[in-house]
Amino acid sequence: MYINFWYPVGRTEDVTDKPASVRLLGLPLVAWRDSRGTAHVMSDTCVHRGASLSTGTVKDDCIVCPYHGWRYEAGGKCKTIPSLGADAKLPSRAKIDSYPVEEKYGLVFAFLGDLPAAERPPIYTIPEWDQEGWRATPVTIIELGLYFERSMENGLDPAHNEFVHPSQGSPGLEPDYLKHGLNLENSEWGTKFFVAFDEKTHQQSDFTGLRASKSGVRAGSGNHGPNHLQTWINFSATNSFHQYFFEAPVDEAHTRVYFINTRNCMMDPKMDSRAYDANMKVANEDIAVLMHLNPIRTPESNIKEILLPTDQAVVKYREYLGQWEERGWRVDLKKLRAEAGDVAYAIPCPDRRTSGNWVLDAVPLLPGKSAATAATGRRTAAVGLA
Repeated sequence: MYINFWYPVGRTEDVTDKPASVRLLGLPLVAWRDSRGTAHVMSDTCVHRGASLSTGTVKDDCIVCPYHGWRYEAGGKCKTIPSLGADAKLPSRAKIDSYPVEEKYGLVFAFLGDLPAAERPPIYTIPEWDQEGWRATPVTIIELGLYFERSMENGLDPAHNEFVHPSQGSPGLEPDYLKHGLNLENSEWGTKFFVAFDEKTHQQSDFTGLRASKSGVRAGSGNHGPNHLQTWINFSATNSFHQYFFEAPVDEAHTRVYFINTRNCMMDPKMDSRAYDANMKVANEDIAVLMHLNPIRTPESNIKEILLPTDQAVVKYREYLGQWEERGWRVDLKKLRAEAGDVAYAIPCPDRRTSGNWVLDAVPLLPGKSAATAATGRRTAAVGLA
C-alpha cells in the first residue's frame, strides 16, 4: 500500500454530519461534513487517550471526541479541551492529521499523504462523465476479501478473459497479441493498452442486443497510480462500455472497489439494472478466481512467477509501484502488522511538512531505494518475462 495518492473514502451520500468510520491503508480514518456541507477526512484517533472520533459527534463545525469532549476543527487542531476550562492555553501538540479532500463522480476522495498540492498526482479523469451521448450509472461498491494489487493486476490482464468470462462470450485474444505482447502507452502515473479479440466474441454473451463490428471487439485497460483502474470495451462505435474502478485498500487482505460504468448504448435509465447485472456477473467471475490466489499478496520478486508477453501491463504496473517505493511511499506492512494494538499510527498529512511536534507517529514506510538497488528488487525487475 502507498501513501501520496487519492483514495475514495465513500460515496457522496455516505459522508454526512454524522462521523463515519473508514479504514484505509490499514489505518482508521473519520469522514464528516461541516455546516456548509464541506467534506473532511481526518485521522480517527484522539491524541488525548486514543478514543475513536468516528463514534463522536459534529458540533459547531468541529468533530467532538466522545470520551472527554475534545473538539477538533476541520484543519485538525484542537479548539476546546473542556477539562482545562474556557480560557486555557491549549497544548500545541493537541492536533490530528487532516487530509485534502475532493468530490468527483459521486465520490469523496482523500489525498492520503504529505505532498504539497503542486506535487500531487491528480484523480483520474473520466472523459465520458459529462459527455453527450454517454450515460454513467450510479456508483457500485464491490467488497473484496483480497489485496488490492491482485485486483488491479487482474484488470490489466487481457489473457484471462476466454477462460474466466463466459458471460462476456469468452473473448479470446487475436494470435498476434499472444505472440508479441501488448503495445503499452505509458504516462507519468500509469500505462494503458488496447487489444483486438477474435470475431467469436459476444456470440453468447449476457450483453444481449449488442453486436461486434466485422473487425471484432477492441478492448483495453489501464492504471493511474496504484489504485485507479480503467477498462474500455468497444463492441462497435455505438456499442461501448467504458468502466472506471477506484480501489480503496482497506488493509492487506481487504479491498473496497467503487465502480462507475459508462456506456453509449442502452441509454434508457431503465436499462441501468440490466447493465448492472451483466457487469456484476463478470465481476463475480473474476472474484471466484482471485479469492484463491496463492500467495494472497503479489510476490516480492517477479522471478517467483513465469510472466509472458500478455503480462506486460502487469509488469509495467509493478515497475510503477517500484518507482513509488523508491520515493519512500510504500507502507511497511510487516512493521504495521507487528505493532498492531500497541502503537497508534497516522498517515502523514501535508501539515507535517511545515510543523512538528505530533503525538501520533507517521505510519511506517519502507526506506526509499536508489535506482541501482531497486533494479534488482521485487517491483522494477522484469525478470521472467518470456
